Amino acid sequence: MTDMTEGGSVRAPDSEKNLETTPRKSQGTRRGGGDPATRGRTTIADGVVEKIAGLAARDVLGVHAMGSGLSRTFGAVRDRVPGGSKSVTRGVKAEVGEVQTALDLEIVVDYGVSIADVARAVRENVIAAVERMTGLEVVEVNIAVSDVKLPDEEDEEPETRLQ
Repeated sequence: MTDMTEGGSVRAPDSEKNLETTPRKSQGTRRGGGDPATRGRTTIADGVVEKIAGLAARDVLGVHAMGSGLSRTFGAVRDRVPGGSKSVTRGVKAEVGEVQTALDLEIVVDYGVSIADVARAVRENVIAAVERMTGLEVVEVNIAVSDVKLPDEEDEEPETRLQ
């Protein structure tokens, strides 16, 4: 429906105004300008990357434990102290830069598994987890196999018994 004015021009009635000609604030307007991603800096601590890598490495079938025999022994003692918790960073060392990280892992594998296959799976799992969670580029994952867990060996980290 249109109205004719005295001058012969056609205009839309008030209920049908064209809203595109009315200046409005955009909902996407941001104060300060620029991309929000460039308005600060995110730093990721070495310990964060070590935790992610440690958990990812432990998820791989064939990895019995992380760390050398000595660190596992001290870790077992620390785990038994009231209030202590298992160290997921045991056997993991990370060097974190602004956009890249490098990792060194020390693992114990189960007897009978292919060490090359376990190392490849650990490397793939760790790289995927760290890059997905941190956005850092993983430039290298060095894996040192420090021991093989034999089926008849007792664990150095005995399970806690209920008393």
